[in-house]
Amino acid sequence: MRWKIRKVMFSSLRNDHRTPRAFFNQLNSEFRFTLDVCADSSNARVERFLSLSDDGLRRSWTNQTCWMNPPYGREIVKWIRKAWHESTVNNATVVCLVPARTDTKWFWDYCVRGEIRFIQGRLKFEGESSSAPFPSMVVIFRPPADST
Repeated sequence: MRWKIRKVMFSSLRNDHRTPRAFFNQLNSEFRFTLDVCADSSNARVERFLSLSDDGLRRSWTNQTCWMNPPYGREIVKWIRKAWHESTVNNATVVCLVPARTDTKWFWDYCVRGEIRFIQGRLKFEGESSSAPFPSMVVIFRPPADST
């Protein structure tokens, strides 16, 4: 029984959940995003976006203000690493919506290097019948102060 509960809490049939519009708008009013780095035409929140076929992990985000709601599966570490890299090397500001998984290696390797904003309650992604089964956080990676 315990395994089944864990499976439900940490798995999903999809990894392309659409960010709630009001939540995104609040962040966009603060940051003015220029690029959505992992989206498709059905869930993009920024006019300019990188789709799966564009492979945002291989493309440069240089000098962009990026919105990132990455796939929440096992490859999330690649997206977090990329966001941190783009901010420190390519002068990008990257705002990431991710599960609040403070017990993971990727949290301690990368997220703690950025600004962390924990979200009170559980987000309800657009098109879903219920709220997410996990807490969420926003992690903001900014370029080093002397890079501007």
